[in-house]
Amino acid sequence: MTRLFGTDGIRGKAGNDLTRELAANIGEKLATLLSHGGEKPKILLARDTRISGQMLALAVASGICSAGGEVLWADVIPTPAVAYLTVKYGASAGVMITASHNPAEYNGIKIFGEDGHKLQDELEEKIEAMMSLPSSSLVCGADIGTVRLCSSALSDYENYLISLSPSPLSDLHIALDCAFGTASVSAERIFSSLGAKCDMLFDSPDGINVNSGCGSTDISYLSEYVRKNGLRGGAAFDGDADRCVCVDENGSPLDGDVIMAALALDMKESGMLRGGMVGTVMSNFGLVRFCEENGIRFIQTKVGDRYVSEEMRLWDYNFGGEQSGHIIFGDVMPTGDGQLTAIMLFSLMRRSGKKLSELAAAVKKMPQLSKNIPATPEQKITFLTDGEIKAYLSEVKQQLGKHGRLVARPSGTEPCIRLTAESDDEKLLPALLGSAAEKIAARIKSVGKEDICAE
Repeated sequence: MTRLFGTDGIRGKAGNDLTRELAANIGEKLATLLSHGGEKPKILLARDTRISGQMLALAVASGICSAGGEVLWADVIPTPAVAYLTVKYGASAGVMITASHNPAEYNGIKIFGEDGHKLQDELEEKIEAMMSLPSSSLVCGADIGTVRLCSSALSDYENYLISLSPSPLSDLHIALDCAFGTASVSAERIFSSLGAKCDMLFDSPDGINVNSGCGSTDISYLSEYVRKNGLRGGAAFDGDADRCVCVDENGSPLDGDVIMAALALDMKESGMLRGGMVGTVMSNFGLVRFCEENGIRFIQTKVGDRYVSEEMRLWDYNFGGEQSGHIIFGDVMPTGDGQLTAIMLFSLMRRSGKKLSELAAAVKKMPQLSKNIPATPEQKITFLTDGEIKAYLSEVKQQLGKHGRLVARPSGTEPCIRLTAESDDEKLLPALLGSAAEKIAARIKSVGKEDICAE
């Protein structure tokens, strides 16, 4: 049976893979799991701007209430707000209805524990095991749970982020791409309150335009806008504002690796970096070299900010993140926060007196090229277990040595296998990636499609 939870919660097409029945069942089983000694669990619930968000959120709420849980309804707020407020409000858990950077037809369910961290695999497996069991904890009468509007949720989160800025952002003229997502309800107040002059882009969501031609996965408009208007820089968020990528004054991109390098070096020099930094297997090798050159310990883990967070806590590190822009400031926020990342980067720019392009120049990224191979769940299993694929990847690793690498992994949120090639010699990348994609597609074609699409 296909696992319900991926690398970042549950994800699927709303109304098809992710139905109201499934959402209600998740809510019921979560409330049942969290019920202890007859005490009603209190669960914070929110959504992003997708048209399916209300349907799924109300379904989750009905499931929670049917098992006697209490719902704190926060409506549209960023995912990191749910993580932070779950702890602040003393909730038993937090649930966010979002599909993050995916198109509007998708949606998902992210669950946070009482400590604000995403659920560990063991708890997800418990919920999955309960899903196929008949309802045994439904209540009636006065034991049925209620839904209470939490009207202060957004302002509580905004005020907290404002308080975390190391400096005002006065005299900075920046652009903020809200991806028609949750940053649309928070970014302008946060950054304006810090003194920045903000040009707001893609901040009028209609339920179906989230991440469409904008946001952290498509910064082309933001780049051109910043360059043409002579701004100091820009930040782009995704649908639930838990990731951020930026552009400098020339419109050149700063992905998560570059942002982490700049911030980690500043934290090290100011004595704020504890232990080192955690990245993932997708972190550019240029970031690894940067850490070696600057005496910063660097640990790599599986893709997914939940795994970065777990590794940070294991080693008591307070900083880590992903190339995609999920960046975690562990001492102040339990999960990735795109708006907090932008605050920290723009504050560094102002405090140092450097341009974003100068901060980015500290790390020299290794040339990189990516491609996706469409894959069904069965094909992903074939990829993970096929001996010929394993032997091929091992052979490529030996050939490249320290001058490059090939990373191949099944996506935890989308129906594909992701390939990423890096090499000091950029000219080698197309052939390397093309050969790998052809080889892997050929091995999994017996159980599905073998067409290859560029990322």
